[in-house]
Amino acid sequence: MTKATIGSVADYVIVKLEEAGAGLNVLKLQKLLFYIQAWHLAIKQKPLFDAKFQAWVHGPVNREIYDRFSRTHMMYDAITSNDVVEQNQGESLNRDAADFVNEILEAYASYSGTKLERMTHDEEPWIQARGGLSNSARCETEIDEELMASYYKQTLEVANSR
Repeated sequence: MTKATIGSVADYVIVKLEEAGAGLNVLKLQKLLFYIQAWHLAIKQKPLFDAKFQAWVHGPVNREIYDRFSRTHMMYDAITSNDVVEQNQGESLNRDAADFVNEILEAYASYSGTKLERMTHDEEPWIQARGGLSNSARCETEIDEELMASYYKQTLEVANSR
């Protein structure tokens, strides 16, 4: 089974949220992609796609996705299906990957990008990668995937024990 690319997952998210009539901007897309990867690491014990996230001021950011939109979109600019690169975005994810992404979107897509940013700022993976820097300090430290896996797995275990 071929691993998805972060670009194909991004395109899938863009189309799914547009179909649902949910707003999407660059900030929100970055955070949704982070949570998709984090939960995949926690639940499936492996990454959904080969891409790392850095602990930027506004929360986790993937450089590839940042570069993709940086020339045409500001952080709060809307993203629509006009921004999709993959022609058959639904076909580029296998059924298991698409089902997994759909589950994460069900849990997180109703939140604004700003709310998702605040959520990541309260969670250990971003906090540890920042290493004590102020919230406004520039940082490109990669967020540890092992910590992502263990933190979100523990979060799930706590939620399930209630």
